[in-house]
Amino acid sequence: MKYFHEQIEAKWQKYWAENQTFAASNNSEKPKYYVLDMFPYPSGAGLHVGHPLGYIASDIVARFKRHKGFNVLHPQGYDSFGLPAEQYAIQTGQHPDTTTKENIARYREQLDKIGFSFDWSREVRTSNADYYKHTQWIFIQLFNSWYNKNTDKAEDIATLVSIFEKEGNASVNAVCDDNIAPFSASQWNSFSSEEQQKILLQYRLTYLAETEVNWCPALGTVLANDEIVNGVSERGGHPVIRKKMTQWSMRISAYAERLLQGLDTIDWSESIKESQRNWIGKSVGASVDFKLKNSDKLISVFTTRPDTIFGVTFMTLAPEHELVSQITTPEQKAAVDAYVEATAKRSERERMADVKTISGVFTGAFAEHPFTKEPIPVWIGDYVLAGYGTGAVMAVPCGDERDYAFANFFKGTLGMPEIKNIFNQDISEAAYGEKGGFELVNSDFLNGLGYKDGTKKIIEELEKIGQGKGKTNYRLRDAVFSRQRYWGEPFPVYYVNGLPQMIDAKYLPIVLPEVEKYLPTEDGQPPLGNATTWAWNSVQCSVVSNQLIDNVTIFPLELNTMPGWAGSSWYWMRYMDAHNENEFASADALKYWENVDLYIGGSEHATGHLLYSRFWNKFLKDRGYAPTEEPFKKLINQGMILGESAFVFVLQTKLGDENAPDQVLLNLDTYKNFINGGSIDILPNKLYQFLDERLSLFESSNNRLEGLERNFVCFKSAIDVSYVNLKNEINLTNLSKDERYKLLLNASYFDGNDVIDTDEIIVIREVEKMSKSKYNVVNPDEICNDYGADTLRLYEMFLGPLEQAKPWNTAGITGVSGFLKKLWRLYFDDNGLIVTNDEPTAEMYKSLHKTIKKVTEDIENFSFNTSVSQFMICVNELATMKCNSRKILEPLAILVSPYAPHIAEELWSQLGHEGSVSTVAFPICEEKYLVESEKEYPVSFNGKMRFTIKLSLDLTVPQIQEIVMADERTIKQLDGRTPNKVIIVPGKVINLVG
Repeated sequence: MKYFHEQIEAKWQKYWAENQTFAASNNSEKPKYYVLDMFPYPSGAGLHVGHPLGYIASDIVARFKRHKGFNVLHPQGYDSFGLPAEQYAIQTGQHPDTTTKENIARYREQLDKIGFSFDWSREVRTSNADYYKHTQWIFIQLFNSWYNKNTDKAEDIATLVSIFEKEGNASVNAVCDDNIAPFSASQWNSFSSEEQQKILLQYRLTYLAETEVNWCPALGTVLANDEIVNGVSERGGHPVIRKKMTQWSMRISAYAERLLQGLDTIDWSESIKESQRNWIGKSVGASVDFKLKNSDKLISVFTTRPDTIFGVTFMTLAPEHELVSQITTPEQKAAVDAYVEATAKRSERERMADVKTISGVFTGAFAEHPFTKEPIPVWIGDYVLAGYGTGAVMAVPCGDERDYAFANFFKGTLGMPEIKNIFNQDISEAAYGEKGGFELVNSDFLNGLGYKDGTKKIIEELEKIGQGKGKTNYRLRDAVFSRQRYWGEPFPVYYVNGLPQMIDAKYLPIVLPEVEKYLPTEDGQPPLGNATTWAWNSVQCSVVSNQLIDNVTIFPLELNTMPGWAGSSWYWMRYMDAHNENEFASADALKYWENVDLYIGGSEHATGHLLYSRFWNKFLKDRGYAPTEEPFKKLINQGMILGESAFVFVLQTKLGDENAPDQVLLNLDTYKNFINGGSIDILPNKLYQFLDERLSLFESSNNRLEGLERNFVCFKSAIDVSYVNLKNEINLTNLSKDERYKLLLNASYFDGNDVIDTDEIIVIREVEKMSKSKYNVVNPDEICNDYGADTLRLYEMFLGPLEQAKPWNTAGITGVSGFLKKLWRLYFDDNGLIVTNDEPTAEMYKSLHKTIKKVTEDIENFSFNTSVSQFMICVNELATMKCNSRKILEPLAILVSPYAPHIAEELWSQLGHEGSVSTVAFPICEEKYLVESEKEYPVSFNGKMRFTIKLSLDLTVPQIQEIVMADERTIKQLDGRTPNKVIIVPGKVINLVG
């Protein structure tokens, strides 16, 4: 009976689907275990073999936990809103919903083929109205909440209104906008409804504000920082500029300290925690107000070194700072305007990363030192960011390297005075940035003090004169929540006199309307500006035609949509109760599942998804909807499976003449010589002669070398790996059908010795990220078809530790495929099942229980690669022992089940069992089978091992010596001599000396 993976895998995948084998219950008495993969976006490219790595690992854990008696929730769904689908819609005219559904169908087909134990009955899609209805509801809750610093949590906005009605806002300790005007209870009660609404917007957890955003004109939308790479959009590589827009924002900054403290309570990698700590960026220092000369305006700064205030030499504002246009003098206006315009074309990330370039412009304005009253020139510089701190810094060149470099770069120019030194240290070569080892000098009442005492003293004095106070600051900024896109969640918001109004939750969802175009409107409005039925009838409580807008009962709806992270910031809770129409999840379901026990996904989401998810979870906990403070107990970041790209090296003419050779392919050494030497004259003579002959057809110059250098370029060209065999040879028959490689087929090939025809081109392999754009993608469908899903699963785990990057090598698949066939042959021969009821030997028990112990420990420690090695060892041992015993082979089938579930199911069924092996208890290691009763001793003579002997571990030293001395091999080795000494260490060595 042979092992046919195709029939077996199809059979059991059908069985699991029909019997809902992996459906989890919300009412089980079993302990719960919730294992989750990061929300996938269903791209049109489908899965490559790198994508399932984390899914296979989580599936092994999910299956193992079921075996161990847990009620396991292992769901899957799709983060199906997003920019890629919208861009495809713009290019093709297809509705994003159509292409998204097609992509999901492809993903589902591929996922099913690999045999994951997902509870598909709980599938969610963020682009379905029955899902984003609840995302809209959460947005409304955020709008109707404020953050009370006294209770350190979010509360209903009604509690804030109650305080205003009784006390005004003087005693309110809230996270809110800066510089809110104070008012009394009587004033509040006398305000109009509109005035009250405007004030409340300054306190709400989601609010409208004019914000500096990353605007991508080509895409017509705002981009998050993590959607920008090297100053251009990640999607399409389009320029991004900084621009002020009125946007919805979320006060994630209110949760900065809790987000920091929560990291100490969760089992995440230290690298991810450190990324979040750095992103949150806690700093302790002081806020200082500098008055502007001849003005009533202030420049507020936050500094971690208030002790250095007497060393302030100049001030720097972010080019986007609102004061720049107000304080710039006429003489400096042209230079400042030009600099501001240039800076707008650089992303914040680019500006932060560029530590080498020094640039700035003097505004012509001066601030006043709080204590000396000396004038301080005010500059603008792109190393200061409007959204970080206050968008202004007090520059102390003697104590800060960047300020030091800036001051020296502009030394002697208008507005840049000499550097002031306030340390009893030399700063002639560099700034002194240490917080110790100095005494302050030239610092008035701080003279003689160090960092700690100086900081304490200056804060006291700043508070006395009303120009500063101690403060803790965070780098974390409020998250912009608006996107000028079509394919996203609509806001449940309409506008009355320009003020946002929330639609009552009972009328949700507000469904995304149909539009004719997915681009912004001609007058620059977001794509929803193209919708003709996009107004809110506040009487009928329904969406109606725009033509009916009268701003009396029918009002315009919000035209922006929510960002991609909206739906993914709470999705794990929806899985707990995926079909609840009234709530995002019931209180009972939330109480039972609590949060995710194991979360597996990429580390690239450290400061995006993972931070926003924690923020929303904490908010929902504050408002009584989520049961826990943190969403994900344990997080594992799987490493990347790298692709093996295939390259040919090409020397190509630039002449375009029909008589010229289009391309000559080079071997690796010739290519390296060319690119390293930078000249074609170092090419071997035969190649030079070949090119020279071709050039002579159309090159009149006698200097052939000059012609060659001028008319040829050399480059590396990627070949789709699907056309390359394991010997690195290109399949030219298949390649010839691909238009991308038309030129290559007419090329000659230089193999290092001579120019030959291209009937056998050898490619060079390089390991890099697996990507469709690099032509190095391996399709998991092909592996499943050729070798089986169980082989794919085992091989991906076998490649190396889960959290490390590792290269894919299809050649290694055959070894794992052979292992499964060897496993099968333990149970079957050509005539069928050969399993017996014979009692196993002690060695068979030992092999099995050694494997039980190893696999159990490995899964619990997420060391899946070493389990596969142990399976191979065990099967080899049992095959050598010709083991056919049911008492060994039944537990072995269960052991293999989490890794290779299809073959395990078939083995379990063929052994005569009903139902799925996934419900059977996992084997338990019995240590008694691992206790060694015998030891194979090496027997040495004068330190050289001559033979081995197996002896009982119960023997005493005299008994061991008696047996060894009587052994024929010892007698022969001694040849009549008596050893001077016999050294015996029980359980370790036997050595006869002399």
